[in-house]
Amino acid sequence: MPAIHHAEHVGSLLRPPELLQARQAREKGEMSGEELAKLEDDAVLAAIRLQREAGMEVFTDGEMRRATWMAGLLESLGGVVPVEVPTAAWFREDGMPPPEETAFQMVAANAELTQKAHLTAVEADFMARHAPGQFKITMMSSSMGNLLWRPELSQAVYPTPGDMMRDLVSLRIKEIEELLGLGVNWIQLDSLSYNMVFDADFRARMMGPGAPGPEAILDATVAVDAEQVRATKAMNPDVTVGMHICRGNNRSAWMSTGGYEPIAERLFGEVPVDRFLLEYDTERAGGFEPLRFVPQGTTVVLGLVSSKVPTLESQDDLRRRIDEAAKYMPPDNLAISPQCGFASTARGNLLTVDDERRKLELVVDTAQRVWG
Repeated sequence: MPAIHHAEHVGSLLRPPELLQARQAREKGEMSGEELAKLEDDAVLAAIRLQREAGMEVFTDGEMRRATWMAGLLESLGGVVPVEVPTAAWFREDGMPPPEETAFQMVAANAELTQKAHLTAVEADFMARHAPGQFKITMMSSSMGNLLWRPELSQAVYPTPGDMMRDLVSLRIKEIEELLGLGVNWIQLDSLSYNMVFDADFRARMMGPGAPGPEAILDATVAVDAEQVRATKAMNPDVTVGMHICRGNNRSAWMSTGGYEPIAERLFGEVPVDRFLLEYDTERAGGFEPLRFVPQGTTVVLGLVSSKVPTLESQDDLRRRIDEAAKYMPPDNLAISPQCGFASTARGNLLTVDDERRKLELVVDTAQRVWG
């Protein structure tokens, strides 16, 4: 049975400026891959130190080797080409316009998908040698694979998104098998397609006219997520599997809004993860009532601390919100975290490393005061 950890963080941490500069130099051909890899190693070691100093017990590599949180999948695939990302609507909590650097690289399938690189295996190998305790590997769920299907590029190889998804799921399961073989015993799937179910405006912006209805999207997303989790557990019943859901996180901006009620019964009842990491830092995420559908023994990690703004939350307010959530499920099966990573894209959110450290310390201290 996986151990219960009451303090966790989602994954990404702020990249040091020298790493961002080095990545630009590498793209221009001014730095070797070996030189960049050494700087990435140093950045991961610094991220581990920061987490240890904050009191975290579950470590990540801060996603220091990634351009975005999706890179573990997108940068590892063969059979894809770069494409323009549809103009997205990003919003900030303070109502100010988001920074201009919210664009990121996307790809689409134009040939049969293959695994051309094993990026998460590189991350896992390094963490196995350097993490001072339990560590997890984060990865984009294949249920978001519909983003890789463009009719003008993909249809000749994959007539429908579902055809492509079958290959994508198979590749993801093989990747997880490789990670388990390396000794990884904690995996987190980041699955954001549920936003298209509970936010109709977001669905229309992202998928356009003729988009599937929310029921069809929910059916497909739950099916793929459940398949990945069941396959992982079949390979190793003792591995901890978490699933993270947020409403977008890019340069302190968000993309969607809505509570969990439209997805809760299906998601919590059919996707057999050990831990759900759920954004809950603002009213945009709705109330805690949907937690009544969480099965006995499953942990919900409440993302109550914002990774988007530097202001430190009141611990009294955090404890009150944990008490509210405990009305709908056993308090021992709750935990606390930031609502998302601090740098889902390489430029990171609009706060400092000191702000980031204080946020993680607050998560740890609150967990200790609530659960001991």
